[in-house]
Amino acid sequence: MNEKDFVKLCKKVVADYANRHLDKTDGKQIAEGDVFIVWMCKTLQNNKALVSTTLFDGMYYELTYNGDKKELYLDAYKKWENLCIEFK
Repeated sequence: MNEKDFVKLCKKVVADYANRHLDKTDGKQIAEGDVFIVWMCKTLQNNKALVSTTLFDGMYYELTYNGDKKELYLDAYKKWENLCIEFK
């Protein structure tokens, strides 16, 4: 899968996933334009991306495309903390 097709697929899958899991009473939905790629790489026939959205929900997503099996795997994570640990 080329980079353009992978980015498009990631944005669609994450937007659909987020919309299915949003609280229905909020009346909020996001579009593919509200999804952005944080990091992405391609190794041989496989692709991987870290993805987030414009929602203030602390979620981020890891998408992996297995080129051998033509399968896309989605992992959804919630950010709990961001700590700074100093070493002296």
